[in-house]
Amino acid sequence: FFKYPLHEREVLNNVTFEIKKGEVIGVAGSSGSGKTTIADLILGLINPTKGVIQIDDQMLGNENLLSWQEMLSYVPQNTFILEGSIKENITFGSNDETEESKDLLNDAIDKAGLREFIESLPKGVETEVGEKGYMISGGQKQRIGIARAFYSIPKILVLDEATSALDEETERLIMDAIINMNKNMTIIIVTHRLRSLKYCDRVVKLKKGKIVFDGLPSDIIKS
Repeated sequence: FFKYPLHEREVLNNVTFEIKKGEVIGVAGSSGSGKTTIADLILGLINPTKGVIQIDDQMLGNENLLSWQEMLSYVPQNTFILEGSIKENITFGSNDETEESKDLLNDAIDKAGLREFIESLPKGVETEVGEKGYMISGGQKQRIGIARAFYSIPKILVLDEATSALDEETERLIMDAIINMNKNMTIIIVTHRLRSLKYCDRVVKLKKGKIVFDGLPSDIIKS
């Protein structure tokens, strides 16, 4: 259960489901259904009003929150952009200049569909993006956020409307790369778009804070 202090009703009401390691799971629903609240709970940004979150048999709490968050990578709809270069925004300021890290950066750029854009810039990855990324488009910001996730190679990836500013073909290419990035990686796709659900093994749909569907994406797309 979860209730925001200034809300009268609970945003999540008796929501229980399990995510298996290596699963690609969709959390679907319209605006206000509670899907972003579920993402925030999984990320450990907020705590349940009532009930628990368990990882294996361990209850998520203050004593293990940081070690849990170290395994996560989060790509939101509105990607946080540093006032720095494209490279700094992908590596999040890492000063690692080894060949391995350079290969990782190049791989992340290719998989996020940023190569053509970066090669069109005189300074390439060293190009400054400005405060809050005002010098680049919303789609380019989202791709930088996705490249950041590729660079960090997380065990659990949370995509919260992370491809909403991309066209269908670009989304397909990026999602194919994400799904194939690491077969052991658990991926949680929070979305209101039906076309994004086709990449999932399973979909949980929310309506007014309750689960109204838990099953195959093909079944929810048909209905």
